[in-house]
Amino acid sequence: MKTLYLVAMGDVPKQVMEWIEHAAAEWLPVAIRRLEARVIPERAYDPKRKQYQSVEMMKMLAEMLPPDSCRLLGVTDVDLAIPMLSFLFGQAQVDGPVALISVCRLRQEFYGLRADEDVLRSRVVKEVLHELGHTFGLVHCDDPKCAMSLATHIQRVDEKDEQYCAQCGLQLLKRFSSQEAEVS
Repeated sequence: MKTLYLVAMGDVPKQVMEWIEHAAAEWLPVAIRRLEARVIPERAYDPKRKQYQSVEMMKMLAEMLPPDSCRLLGVTDVDLAIPMLSFLFGQAQVDGPVALISVCRLRQEFYGLRADEDVLRSRVVKEVLHELGHTFGLVHCDDPKCAMSLATHIQRVDEKDEQYCAQCGLQLLKRFSSQEAEVS
């Protein structure tokens, strides 16, 4: 069986990694393992923006892809960006093996609010489903409640459900069914 690997990049709370592991296990028929936490590469930091370039972090993840992996999800607590966007909640290779999420802007504290573990857990789960969905070929969904809907601000993340809509769930099921048939 192929494996989804999870790796903390920088200082990520253990509880967050447990939420991610649980959410992935609920939706994906793959083995799940954690790799040892990694240091964020210095080359990823953009001092002008005071953010980390996700592309550099994705390159690092791609270089460390274990041979038995089906996917590798990096998890960080730093603020991510790409040149054309002011921030990202996460990034993934569509139909590719690597994805990355950041907990930074999912925290209530980022917006000057009191910490709320339930809100953080819900947001993390939604982003994990979203980015991993991309790696399994899912694209942005028009259903605003679906985990695969595009979220350009935190309110859009909050409007989502912690699940895929029926259509995206079916696409994912077909994807895994066809992979099982190929292995058999």
